[in-house]
Amino acid sequence: MLLISTLRQDSDFVKERLSVRNFTDLSLVDTIIALDDNRKKIQLEFDNTQATINATSKEIGKLIAQGKKEEAEKTKQNVAQWKTDANNLSTQLSAIEKELHNTLILLPNLPHSSVVKGKSAEDNVVVKEGGNKISLPENALPHWDLIKQYNLVDFEIGAKITGSGFPLYTGKGAKLQRALIQYFLDYNTDAGYTEFIPPFMVNEASAYATGQLPDKEGQMYHATEDNFYLIPTAEVPVTNIYRDVILKETDLPIKMTAYSPCFRREAGSFGKDVRGLNRVHQFEKVEIIQIVEPTKSYDALDAMVQHVETLLNHLELPYRILRLCGGDMGFTSALTYDFEVWSAAQQRWLEVSSVSNFENFQTNRLKCRYKNAEGKMQLTHSLNGSSLALPRIYAALVENNQTTDGIQLPKVLHHYFGNTIIN
Repeated sequence: MLLISTLRQDSDFVKERLSVRNFTDLSLVDTIIALDDNRKKIQLEFDNTQATINATSKEIGKLIAQGKKEEAEKTKQNVAQWKTDANNLSTQLSAIEKELHNTLILLPNLPHSSVVKGKSAEDNVVVKEGGNKISLPENALPHWDLIKQYNLVDFEIGAKITGSGFPLYTGKGAKLQRALIQYFLDYNTDAGYTEFIPPFMVNEASAYATGQLPDKEGQMYHATEDNFYLIPTAEVPVTNIYRDVILKETDLPIKMTAYSPCFRREAGSFGKDVRGLNRVHQFEKVEIIQIVEPTKSYDALDAMVQHVETLLNHLELPYRILRLCGGDMGFTSALTYDFEVWSAAQQRWLEVSSVSNFENFQTNRLKCRYKNAEGKMQLTHSLNGSSLALPRIYAALVENNQTTDGIQLPKVLHHYFGNTIIN
């Protein structure tokens, strides 16, 4: 959530940055400032009325002590009227504060200065490519055929158990999934991230705090009886560890990692782009999250990007890094880098990670603050990234490494999988 002080400081700049996102209702900025002006006016009236009540109440005591009971009774009547006025002002204040809050949460985060205006993924900027694209023979199979051939994932039984988009990993397929998760977690913890196993459902306050509500309400599975939400990413429960927490400067940076299943009610079109593991409703992901001092958040972002890049190099997958344009960024992000791996069989790029800096947009909702060296309270900055999302990594691994003898695994997975090949 944006700070009102940011809107007040330079409303034209705020509107310009919001327009980079193709956000069109720029009049909301002026509406919010006007609501805040009205809130301040009512707050001042309330404070002055309350001060008058307090001062006059003391005066009544003096009048009674002086035996001026009649004058004291008249003064009491005045106080009673002021208390009625104060109650009315308090009601008005609560109403306008609610309206102000409900309007403010409609504004997305301001894009970083490096973010270009664009409407969709076609306008994203490729900042780097790495690894070597391999050439497969003409009879190479896409992963949805390979996983059937080697009995790795069963979509039909998954659909019978739950529904379309809920894969069932079996045998060596399950073992490969587990090997990838363990490798990612080990790599992250070796880099100084503390591991967590969070709850896989969250309450409404948690979903709101990280920005999933109200922006992504329709994308989450909702357990209505208890008003819990199945998590779309471990970012939600793990970041909420620090909701309503005041930290010390020496506590920062905080680096966290977690594995979790992820649940998303994504509606996709039919065709090859959503076949197999390309888009599913339940998938596994390992996440990295940092909470840092504001002046260090972009250094942290660069380090997280390098961290994910190294993972992909170790997996020997060709990849590219994109800086997202305004129209393709998430609601809460100030700057996002996407990682895509090349699927040699599908001849297309598959997104496997997003690494984002939210600046103080998320921590303002979380009320996650710290005291700096001067004792001043400040909002922290938060960042998160996929390290990594499993389905498309899995798809690219089996496709790019298929041979006539089986699926050769990258060296880094040999220990975790217990073999060099799936056959």
